[in-house]
Amino acid sequence: MLKLLMMLFLIMPLAGCYYMQAASGQWEVIRKREPIEELLQNEETSPELALRLRLLTEARDFSVEVLGLPDNSSYRSYAELERDYVVWNVFAAPEFSLRPKEWCFPVAGCVSYRGYFSKDAAQKKSKSLADDGYDVAVGGVAAYSTLGNFNDPILSTMMHWDDIDLVALLFHELAHQLVYVKGDTAYNESFATAVEEIGVQRWLDSRGESKKMRDYMAGRDRQQILLSLITDARDDLQAVFDADITVVEMRAQKKQRLALLSDEIASQLQQDGHGGSGWFSGELNNARLISTTLYEGWLPSFRALYNRCEQNLECLYQEAERLADLNISAREAELSAGNLLRSGGGLDE
Repeated sequence: MLKLLMMLFLIMPLAGCYYMQAASGQWEVIRKREPIEELLQNEETSPELALRLRLLTEARDFSVEVLGLPDNSSYRSYAELERDYVVWNVFAAPEFSLRPKEWCFPVAGCVSYRGYFSKDAAQKKSKSLADDGYDVAVGGVAAYSTLGNFNDPILSTMMHWDDIDLVALLFHELAHQLVYVKGDTAYNESFATAVEEIGVQRWLDSRGESKKMRDYMAGRDRQQILLSLITDARDDLQAVFDADITVVEMRAQKKQRLALLSDEIASQLQQDGHGGSGWFSGELNNARLISTTLYEGWLPSFRALYNRCEQNLECLYQEAERLADLNISAREAELSAGNLLRSGGGLDE
């Protein structure tokens, strides 16, 4: 509570309404925390919830003992929020640009989204940005990290995931506490996703469930196929935005390329036996494309780095911290380097 009050004191002069909703939402999460140990001893805790909390307790201990992730009070409590998502993120980009709009905050630095603890507030902000001419997208988020500042709990919003995805999410969020670069969302999310993949593989191996890794990686591969389609579309759109043509022509070509991408995604999802995917079921625009590539754009580079480290996590973490200390241009140059990308691939290589 003291941390929250101190943060409010520092940031209130900056932007009252937004920070008040953020502080109120964070306080709701904090006050609803219950120690997992107490819940497991409480007879009123449902057997289903108790089973999953035991699983997550084992995974939390594993994250420290095997993965070398932070050993603190994060994810050792549980909060029932009684809603589908903990926050809703708003993404925005200009109509003819693939550079995301950024917002800067005292803790997270500059990020390519703006989070709201209320869906209505997120949609209101989205409408305001759209009225200003931006392409916008709003997406619900099941979990987020305060980078260890507030001992993040396991959230009820995370419980709709299956066991493997739930454990993966735990590893992902803890990775943010280990390495985090203010103002570089793509780097942070790609690193956390790499740690997530490695952690899941080691977790399943330790439980004699290695065969389940194939199903998990099959899902990851499907995501990579979609990401590849989106990356190709981004390249084509960038060429359109750079072209010396009228606004009318640019808008028409953009609409045509996004329609093609929508058909490609629908075809791929149907081929994989999936119906409409939530994030891709809405109208595609620059903001939706940007939000997708932010989360895994550097993942192949981190996979390669892990292999170059001979699959030693301590080495991976040291390299990630070294890269984090570079300026963004130098960091991206190393991540893009041909020798790094050629040295990697999947986790099993």
